[in-house]
Amino acid sequence: MIIDKLYEAVEKKGPVCVGLDTSIDYIPKDFLKKFTSLYDALFEFNKRIIDATEDIASCFKIQIAYYEALGIEGMKVYSKTVKYLRSRENIVIGDIKRSDILDTAKMYAKAHFEGDFEVDLVTLNPYMGMDSIIPFLEYLDKDKGIFVLVKTSNPSSKDLQTLYAGEKRVFERVYDFLKPYIESNLGRYGYSPIGAVVGCTNFDEAEDIRKNLKGMFFLIPGYGAQGGKKEDVKKLLMDGNGGVVNSSRAILLAYKKYDDEFFLAARKELLRMKEEILSAI
Repeated sequence: MIIDKLYEAVEKKGPVCVGLDTSIDYIPKDFLKKFTSLYDALFEFNKRIIDATEDIASCFKIQIAYYEALGIEGMKVYSKTVKYLRSRENIVIGDIKRSDILDTAKMYAKAHFEGDFEVDLVTLNPYMGMDSIIPFLEYLDKDKGIFVLVKTSNPSSKDLQTLYAGEKRVFERVYDFLKPYIESNLGRYGYSPIGAVVGCTNFDEAEDIRKNLKGMFFLIPGYGAQGGKKEDVKKLLMDGNGGVVNSSRAILLAYKKYDDEFFLAARKELLRMKEEILSAI
């Protein structure tokens, strides 16, 4: 089960996920000049980040929007990057945040759990209801998993996610309709491959979220630049596991902080972040 593999990766390497949300603007100009093709430069940048961090990163998250925005050639880089990651036995999260009616969701599931864009887990928006999720659940027995948006890190998440629907808030209702599927798909460590995106900017609610979302492994954005701190991460983890903390810009742009090659700087920043989080745990 993919969630067992992710749990074991966190035990071995720590709870940090490298986000390859790579904007062309992030690539150092001197490195960019070495290539006649912008797309070759993008892939090589990703590749060197991967090579420098894969032994200390539990997984990698790749945000598809940065590649879609570059058209067909950008999507080729997305495909090449995820294939490279998986060929080296890294766990890959496709940050796609898809949501649609049943038949369309089936096509999204096929697109991202098979073929050129195949990854291990994907992020999904649940606000169209369970028929937008079910086609992805059909891949659980093929060693795939999902992270459903539950309580996100962006400031305007409160516009919808914390509104009350009866006695419970909307994000709690999301857990309620997923609960039967979670409980029937628990791995050996007590977590389901149906996980949750929960931002570490939810300071006051973090302990309740961890307590109430039983069986869900967390993908945790919002650390650092968005205001999330190590103490907030601690509240969302269980004995240092049960979640991965994503960092993208801080790692990809670490060369602006450290006087070093971009990939070596990325490794330094990942180690710093990992040690900071582990110190809190």
